[in-house]
Amino acid sequence: MKEKFWYEADNVDEYDSPALLIYPARIQKNIKKLFEKTDPQNLRPHVKTNKTGEICKMMLDSGIRKFKAATIAELEMLAMIQAPDVLLAYPPTGPKIERLIRLIKKYPGTKFSCLTDNAENLAKLSRSFAAANLTADIYMDLNVGMNRTGVLPENGIQFFDQIVSLPALRFMGLHAYDGHIKDPEVEIRAQKCRQAFEPVLVLKRELEKRVHSSLILIAGGTPTCFIHAAAGGRESSPGTFIFWDKNYSEHLPEQPFEWAAVLACRVISIPAPDLICVDLGYKSVASENPLPRVYFINAPDAIPFAHSEEHLVLKVPDAGKFKTGDVLYGIPWHVCPSVALYDKAHIVENNRVTGFWNVVARKREITV
Repeated sequence: MKEKFWYEADNVDEYDSPALLIYPARIQKNIKKLFEKTDPQNLRPHVKTNKTGEICKMMLDSGIRKFKAATIAELEMLAMIQAPDVLLAYPPTGPKIERLIRLIKKYPGTKFSCLTDNAENLAKLSRSFAAANLTADIYMDLNVGMNRTGVLPENGIQFFDQIVSLPALRFMGLHAYDGHIKDPEVEIRAQKCRQAFEPVLVLKRELEKRVHSSLILIAGGTPTCFIHAAAGGRESSPGTFIFWDKNYSEHLPEQPFEWAAVLACRVISIPAPDLICVDLGYKSVASENPLPRVYFINAPDAIPFAHSEEHLVLKVPDAGKFKTGDVLYGIPWHVCPSVALYDKAHIVENNRVTGFWNVVARKREITV
């Protein structure tokens, strides 16, 4: 009897393609591997990768109590599973502030917090929360080289003074995302991480003198999570670890995680002796990167050649080895935005699809 590969689903022909397949046993292994080098009490995983309540519940049941999210829908998904502590790792502006207030009122069992990095936003948060008779838990967002959001650490004292001068705000600590640090050589990555966080630690010590207590520091993502864990005194926020992807498996070789999300697609045409076409268009796999955007486990010699909305053309050594209807199992180059393209994920257990979970936070709004 032919041995089955871990990714194969015997009943895959009962389901249309393209499809997102997830493997709970491998997800659980990835959580366990994270715990081998990181204390669960110092973890605040980012849920933007999975956007799925059942997967977040797996982390919650494993002992993780703090989470990080990028959207109001992701916050609500976490509140729906009774996550105790959730950070909106994004500075809320415009209607997001009022949505955050409604969320806090609807889910009093969850402690919500958010980021801020400028005086105008800070004043709006203060006015809105004061009008709602609430207090906003605030983390100062710091720019450590990502150049996306955040206050420069050398301006942190001045911004702290603005925070504490306003009503209805509670200063919780610091947040610094170092997503630009992802060198394949872990020693270089660690050195850059230490250098980036030197001014952050100086700021943290100075602020702790002012508040006469320790402050929370939330730092990093998957590439630097173990570096921050080894440094101690901070919470790390990996996200991609839960599913893993082709990009990180190539560029973070020391990390122990396993692929746990697969895109299933089918051969729909064989246009030339060295070409096949599958139904994995760029509406079905993240396409912000150049080709190849996906790696096929059961067809490693198939090289993405041309990509359009509903079609992916692959160059192969011999198209005669394929027939229309053949299922290819692909690992996306970037799993996080790939998952966001699917409204449900098929669960694969013991080589069978056994059900599905809604990718509920793919929505921009759930109820709030």
